[in-house]
Amino acid sequence: MTSTETPGPSTAAVADRRRWFALAIVMTAAFMDLVDVTIVNIAIPSIQQDAGASFSQIQWITAGYALAFAAGLITGGRLGDIHGRKRLFLVGIGGFTIASALCGLAANPEMLVASRILQGGMAAMMVPQVLAIVHATFPAHERGKVFGLFGAVVGLGAVTGPLLGALLTEWNLFGLEWRPIFLINLPVGIAGLLLGSRFITESKAPRALKLDLVGVALVTLGLLMLLYPLTRGRELGWPLWGYLSMAGAVLVFGVTVAYEKRKAARDGSPLIELSLFRVKSFAAGIAVQTVFGVALGVFFLVWTLYMQIGLGWSPLRAGLTGVPFSIAVSTAAGLSVQQLVPRFGRKVLQAGALLMATGVLLYIWESHRYGLAIASWQMTLPLVVMGVGMGLIVAPLTDAILSDVPREHAGSASGLINTVQQMGNALGLGLVSVVFFGQIDDRLTRAEVGPAFVNGFQHALGWVAGVMGVIFVLMFALPGRKDAAEAPIEGAYDGSAQRKELASAR
Repeated sequence: MTSTETPGPSTAAVADRRRWFALAIVMTAAFMDLVDVTIVNIAIPSIQQDAGASFSQIQWITAGYALAFAAGLITGGRLGDIHGRKRLFLVGIGGFTIASALCGLAANPEMLVASRILQGGMAAMMVPQVLAIVHATFPAHERGKVFGLFGAVVGLGAVTGPLLGALLTEWNLFGLEWRPIFLINLPVGIAGLLLGSRFITESKAPRALKLDLVGVALVTLGLLMLLYPLTRGRELGWPLWGYLSMAGAVLVFGVTVAYEKRKAARDGSPLIELSLFRVKSFAAGIAVQTVFGVALGVFFLVWTLYMQIGLGWSPLRAGLTGVPFSIAVSTAAGLSVQQLVPRFGRKVLQAGALLMATGVLLYIWESHRYGLAIASWQMTLPLVVMGVGMGLIVAPLTDAILSDVPREHAGSASGLINTVQQMGNALGLGLVSVVFFGQIDDRLTRAEVGPAFVNGFQHALGWVAGVMGVIFVLMFALPGRKDAAEAPIEGAYDGSAQRKELASAR
């Protein structure tokens, strides 16, 4: 009897070690994706100068990635459910590494934009598997801690990306200018590929599913019809076809919903699991995530252009200026999930929205008061206030959205979360043409550039503050305190039994 019992704990200990190794690997991949976004933002003025990219191409270097990311995320999540999350994760990280190499070797702005679009598509295969693997690997009572770590990784990526981008750009390694910001992904991606194949445990939906190709086509078409005119509208003079395309996107999304309902009833394999939207925490969280993405899309691109082109700062000075913001995000993200949300519920997220809005208004005031003479230290207070607010939102919001999602739909839900965030981000990048470049004359003398960019920055941040107010209101639809969820619920591990586990986790 003893001999048969002894291997149990040893096997369990090995499995426990493997899942924490797997967590480290997928978190590293998420970190690589986050760093890639922030590292590109800080290097944008250098890319513009060295590669001769226009402002339109600069928007496409960022928006093209977000567009491909958004268009492919739902498909990537569903493919993970069908063929295995580990398999899709490895395909995604391998493709992301290859695309990074192509970005680093780009011969002209057009090749860089195309490589960034490929990179976004590969990220769409990789990123949904991160949260899905965590969701399928860890029991509910441990997920709060894990999502707290995820929030810390978000903050660390926000810290590391600008600094690393600034240093690599300033150092001009081997005369490669900005190219090392992409080439640095190669060793990280190769290590993730090798270690992931060994330590990540495969998981997929418990019943056979099919890829909904019609759903893929409809979702991709709708997103392209909405986002393409937004990102190119100002460059083309806002043509009539752009407005018609955006209006037509709404119709395409309506057709998509109707088709997905029929698909679910017919064979139970829809691309978008519409039943998820009957879960209040998921539906409300998705709405918040979308609008939050818009605010971030506007702020980060405008902030970079303001510091480096408007104020004339070097990439290193701009990167160092953002360090207090990033540290505040990372610290607040860890505290929010593990200590604050269990006590105060959604009030923590609402406080985060108000703090972000307050920080933005402080930034506008300081920018107006000091103008072109503003110093990095004078930006510290508004950036810290904004960072704390963002940290109070990012980690608990992910936990809130996925809290009641059944495991078999983890990949689809994760894909939707990231899709709406990237869709909001791409919308924000598109709005930069209106709220920032719309305030700047196309023909400026050198002396006029600084004041014009400062004015555009203040105008854009006014929009960001307004969006944060909308987010605060939307958060009233999120679950409040967790007391109602603490009653024991009997049953096997399915959608309702999961609420029991989550009640204990909360």
